[in-house]
Amino acid sequence: MSKIVKRKVDLSKPPRLSARRRAELKALIKAPEEKIDYSDIPATSRAFWAVAEQGRFYKPIKKSTTIRVDADVLDWLKSQGKGYQTRLNAILRSAMLRSAGRR
Repeated sequence: MSKIVKRKVDLSKPPRLSARRRAELKALIKAPEEKIDYSDIPATSRAFWAVAEQGRFYKPIKKSTTIRVDADVLDWLKSQGKGYQTRLNAILRSAMLRSAGRR
């Protein structure tokens, strides 16, 4: 019987690395590219990256908020069926990324 252990990590305060792990990372940073062993990582092709999904496993933290939206905008979002808050978030994210020059 296996016992599953779950831990939550606050990424703003990551756990401290041991001296051995820090030394390994420093050595890896200094190593020339051709000295790094990639044998356990399968090679990827342009075809793989053509259908790759960015952020597939990224799940941002949601925060509850109250906003005031024009009634016609809210009606339009709701008229498209369930998930109007998700659609609103997608619209805002798209605007945010455009503003940041990412798309």
